[in-house]
Amino acid sequence: MLVEPSDLNEFLFRQFKDGNESAFEQLFKAHYNPVVGFCNQFISDHDKAASLAQEAFINLWMNRSKIQSPNGIKSFLYTFAKSSCLNFIRHKKVVSKYEDRHLQQMEAKINSEVLDSFDFDQLEFSEMEDLIYRAISELPEKCRQVFMLSRFEGKKNKEIADELEISIKSVEANITRALKTLSLKLSEYLPAVLVEMIIHYMY
Repeated sequence: MLVEPSDLNEFLFRQFKDGNESAFEQLFKAHYNPVVGFCNQFISDHDKAASLAQEAFINLWMNRSKIQSPNGIKSFLYTFAKSSCLNFIRHKKVVSKYEDRHLQQMEAKINSEVLDSFDFDQLEFSEMEDLIYRAISELPEKCRQVFMLSRFEGKKNKEIADELEISIKSVEANITRALKTLSLKLSEYLPAVLVEMIIHYMY
């Protein structure tokens, strides 16, 4: 007996709602690149578009209990992505007249049915950032120092080694330890595919 696509989608949706990570990963693979492309239309910055798409999927997972149908997944992702892009553009210190007109034109082109079909309470991405900072604060002192100097001050391994009077190998070991710890902490809240992406951006 053949399984109808609609039945398959419904089965995948139920698994996603139940917190099945494999189901979420399938949805992620199906929608991630299109959402990145959608964001990039607004902001013309692929790296930032990828970051905003990542936020959309994190919030999708955290709000999965509020999604009422398989179609709601796409509605959620694109509504969240559009809102994030608009916020990003509007918070720029200087926005040219061309960018203002271009933004209005892009808004007009978006399918209003997609944008208005789903109502949700948006969780702030800052919640996930708070989780990351808490995990960092719990690292051993030396490990935390190394990680902060590397990831937040952008210092090279040799500069960190000289400043803290430790070897470069020790710097590398502490960074690896910090990333592994963060990965474990985040895996308590997020599917593996999202944890891998967040950690990847930290390398």
